[in-house]
Amino acid sequence: MEAFIKGIPKAELHLHIEGTFEPKLMFEIAKRNGISIPFDSVEEIEKAYQFDCLQDFLDIYYQGARVLLTEQDFYDLTYSYLEKCAEQNVRHTEIMFDPQTHTERNVEFKTVISGILKACSDAEKRLGITSLLIMSFLRHLTEKEAFITLEESLPFKKHIKAVGLDSSEKGNPPSKFKHVFEASVKEGYIPLAHAGEEGDADYVWEALDILKIKRIDHGNKAMQDEKLVEEIIRRNIALTVCPLSNKALQVVPDLQNHPLKKMMNKGLKVTVNSDDPAYFGGQVNQNYLEIQKALHLSKQDIYELARNSFEYALLEEDTKRKYLTELEGFYKKNK
Repeated sequence: MEAFIKGIPKAELHLHIEGTFEPKLMFEIAKRNGISIPFDSVEEIEKAYQFDCLQDFLDIYYQGARVLLTEQDFYDLTYSYLEKCAEQNVRHTEIMFDPQTHTERNVEFKTVISGILKACSDAEKRLGITSLLIMSFLRHLTEKEAFITLEESLPFKKHIKAVGLDSSEKGNPPSKFKHVFEASVKEGYIPLAHAGEEGDADYVWEALDILKIKRIDHGNKAMQDEKLVEEIIRRNIALTVCPLSNKALQVVPDLQNHPLKKMMNKGLKVTVNSDDPAYFGGQVNQNYLEIQKALHLSKQDIYELARNSFEYALLEEDTKRKYLTELEGFYKKNK
């Protein structure tokens, strides 16, 4: 099973590039940029990566992002993640980035996206991995601030596939961003949003009905509402589930109680992703391995999860078909 999971071609659809910031790289970049961080060693940073809730994690996540200043920093961060994709048979990845985390610190939007794009381009040439970008609005900030970010993104519109909504969920419902999502869709961006991670099923309804999202990031709490589950299935919307993130943030304290298999049994289209792997104890393969063990998933289940990751990717149909054909071939040989 371990070899099967490691070998199976897959896509990753829920990944925050700032959340891939490994302690070693953070230490190196902080030193390069002459920025003092409150840690004396890589080991100290690793110890600090222990959380009880989403807010605990966000506090250190934003502290780490502080050291990212130059195009080279964003390149190094992104390329390091893409190399890990290559090692794990991740063929395609959809990378979320948080411009506001950086523009708030007077790092220009252009600096952020240029470094990320260059790394994505190099990884496609050298490693054969396709990728696209999802620009996330920070929900703890105002809609007015999100509009400024939308405006800043327009010169780079052809490089951004979708908009997302992340950060502190509680007290920041999707409806808060109704107008900026409408404006984003008019600009051609596909709407996505985190919903139902710590917020209730109501937040998922809002994301569907008000923001008109095409994919739900997390969606755990959708299981509170049978009608909502039926509606998600009716609209053929996938959930980008992140098992180790859920465990680390105590959304699901024990993976044996994770709703992933129940979601699948109900007919929801589920995918497995790493969210913020540097902070949550594992890249995407580790998420597959640990959820498989906890829920006794079969090879058929793993295949279905990998298949969903390509089916619900924001890819052109011909590229999608290419990956699905490769996946079919792998499964036939190894089931």
